[in-house]
Amino acid sequence: MQSGKMTISQAAKREWPAKLSKVLCLLVIPGMLIGLVTSLHFMDYFRDGLLQSFSGAPVQQQEHDIHVHMLGSREYQSFHHKMPDDELLWRASMVPQRPGKIPIPRTPKVAFMFLTVGPLPLAPLWERFFHGHQKLFNIYVHSLPAFEPDEAPSSVFFGRHIPSQEAKWGDISMCDAERRLLANALLDYDNERFVLLSETCAPLWNFTFSYNYLIKSHYSFIGVFDDPGPFGRGRYNEHMLPEVTLQQWRKGAQWFEVNRELAIYIISDMKYYPKFQEFCRPACYVDEHYIPTMMYIEFAAQLANRSLTAVDWSRGGSHPGIYGHHDAQQYLNRIRGDQGCMYNAEPGHICFLFARKFAPNSLGPLLQHSSF
Repeated sequence: MQSGKMTISQAAKREWPAKLSKVLCLLVIPGMLIGLVTSLHFMDYFRDGLLQSFSGAPVQQQEHDIHVHMLGSREYQSFHHKMPDDELLWRASMVPQRPGKIPIPRTPKVAFMFLTVGPLPLAPLWERFFHGHQKLFNIYVHSLPAFEPDEAPSSVFFGRHIPSQEAKWGDISMCDAERRLLANALLDYDNERFVLLSETCAPLWNFTFSYNYLIKSHYSFIGVFDDPGPFGRGRYNEHMLPEVTLQQWRKGAQWFEVNRELAIYIISDMKYYPKFQEFCRPACYVDEHYIPTMMYIEFAAQLANRSLTAVDWSRGGSHPGIYGHHDAQQYLNRIRGDQGCMYNAEPGHICFLFARKFAPNSLGPLLQHSSF
């Protein structure tokens, strides 16, 4: 062959790399696509199976549950769960760590927590109090486990009973019940203030006034005082050291109102609870000392040092006076009268939002003379 002309063999050699590249492209690219699609399906299947095995719920429901738990939980999470106390307290203690304002729409609510033995004899009065304000409150009821509620579906108390355990007066189980109520209420991120009430409590003012009083307060309302006598410091046990000294020992009413920060601390506490559980037993009544002492040590500057629930100790004895059909209204008027106290560091004349103890037969007069 002449030097200027290419042989057939040489031409084939030059075309071979190009043809090979085309073949490889035809094989590799579809293979990569098939592998990618297969991997995505496998990952999706694995994720679905993992989430469903963890919760027992379909993945779409589980994803939604995670979302609402962080941003404002579903009602069933608070009322139909079967969590033991340690899991409940752990879940409720979770706090967002990112600083700044909450980046989601949120209307602050008041959690009304009723610690009861059984029925709520003053429920019709509370129904009237709550009427028309459903978007501003949540209700939680802790009764004895054997009690079977029978509220009508139209009642604000219907379906509001949390999983409960037996609670005894003066016993650590009473504090357990209080923490159980707080923990259930904390699962709803809209709850900002938390009020502990009993079945003998009655509201003194209408809902709007009470709501604003609580939401606008810079302080939490816990009765905290130093009682030097036998029923105060006389109940102190030196085994409380070093967590609690005699000078830090405080007493107060069981019926408290706290903001969200203090509520989280109460249910998260593992520093003071074991001491009170072991060393505050009758005649040391733990429900009168545990929370007041702990709050005084940790949050003294955030306390109003008074309870919002009025009681009458003027009759003497180990329990406050009980008011019934004939004297309930007189007692209510007296409590509503001009009182001297501080509200947001300024002098105020309304010191109580609730009062106790009202007997079941006081319902008629209370309804007749209620101002809401």
